[in-house]
Amino acid sequence: MPRWRASDDGAAGDDEGAAALEFILVGVILLVPLVYLIVALGAVQGQTLGVESGARHIARAVATAPDAATAAARTDAILASVVDEYGLAPDAVEVAISCTPAGAACPASGATLRVTVATRVTLPLVPSVLGLESIATVPVEAASVQKVSRFWGGG
Repeated sequence: MPRWRASDDGAAGDDEGAAALEFILVGVILLVPLVYLIVALGAVQGQTLGVESGARHIARAVATAPDAATAAARTDAILASVVDEYGLAPDAVEVAISCTPAGAACPASGATLRVTVATRVTLPLVPSVLGLESIATVPVEAASVQKVSRFWGGG
């Protein structure tokens, strides 16, 4: 079995310790983007759960409310709770409520209520220089549908 020997000047065969350095360098280059991806996806997932929960709870609360004043109060309370619980930006959350059949007052007795909650998730570690934080966002939206109670008072 041949044995490799370094030449007298040390140029050939002097790779001792280079594998560990290469492993560390490549590991860091691959690990940093992977960790950022995990953190970014975690932020998007958290906000997604928030808008989904908000849409579902608001639709249920409005559909079971006895009148419009109670529905509005419940909507505000639920939205404030969801914004606080999931860390949503209060000024970025949009709530849209619509009913089917169209043309009637919304919500109305026996109508199908659709609640849509939307926001934008700013990616982590994006600097606020030159408005980059507004460009590096991910839109998140959720909708929920509920049948309005036939006992809806509407007043």
